[in-house]
Amino acid sequence: MSLITLTTDFGLKDHFVGTIKGAIYSELPEATIVDISHDISPFNIAETAYVLKNAYKSFPEGSVHIIGVDSEINEETNHIALKLDNHYFVCPNNGVISMIASEFKPEKIVEINIHDRIESSFPVLDVFVKVACHIKRGGLLDVIGKEIADFKKITDIHPVISSDNNKITGSVIYIDNYGNIITNINKKLFNQVGKGRSFEMLAGRYSFNKIYEKYSDIVDFSIPPEERHYDGNKLSIFNSAGFIEIAIYRSNMQTVGGASSLLGLKYRDQLTITFS
Repeated sequence: MSLITLTTDFGLKDHFVGTIKGAIYSELPEATIVDISHDISPFNIAETAYVLKNAYKSFPEGSVHIIGVDSEINEETNHIALKLDNHYFVCPNNGVISMIASEFKPEKIVEINIHDRIESSFPVLDVFVKVACHIKRGGLLDVIGKEIADFKKITDIHPVISSDNNKITGSVIYIDNYGNIITNINKKLFNQVGKGRSFEMLAGRYSFNKIYEKYSDIVDFSIPPEERHYDGNKLSIFNSAGFIEIAIYRSNMQTVGGASSLLGLKYRDQLTITFS
């Protein structure tokens, strides 16, 4: 299957996404194109990394994932293609691949070098599409780039552990459609550092000392439904991706609000977990 995914911050108002799909079909008529998201916050690398990390594994091995966020080539950012966890990624070398590659070492990375044959101010269309289609036709990475040893890493998507192993300092990396706040602290790290100890998590002016496995764990179902008043209550959970999430039970940004609005937390805000 010639499956190619798209993750961009282009939105759907403009012609960009349609143009990219048209170019893929022109190069590879048998392609199957899947949109992961085009609503990434503009130039938000951490958000892109989180969304893609939790989406790509659901696709068949051998899929090619085009990442079009902050993709302009310049003196600090080149373009790369890599094979990682039996998937291919075509993206700017701006650290966006850091979160995925924290679990898997790339099998091969190349710096894309076909730009001298293409005059472009829209690299996702003119460069990334050609590379993705080349890969799906069975082409080798060496043909479109020179092998390099590593990729650029970004540190703000990774939490920091104190020297005494009693504190994790993390940050907000994503706010979802419900206004839920996703942090960069995952369950594996929480358990490794915490070792079952009690804790206090501080996020802005709010504290938490329990992390649930699912939203409805906050509900006491022994209470008659008409006497339950949980809507709008704050809680923290390990979400489906395994990251600590701060949420409002049955949140709705149009009615009760979400954690981001009600708790006043936003992208890159810091939070700490202190174990005792």
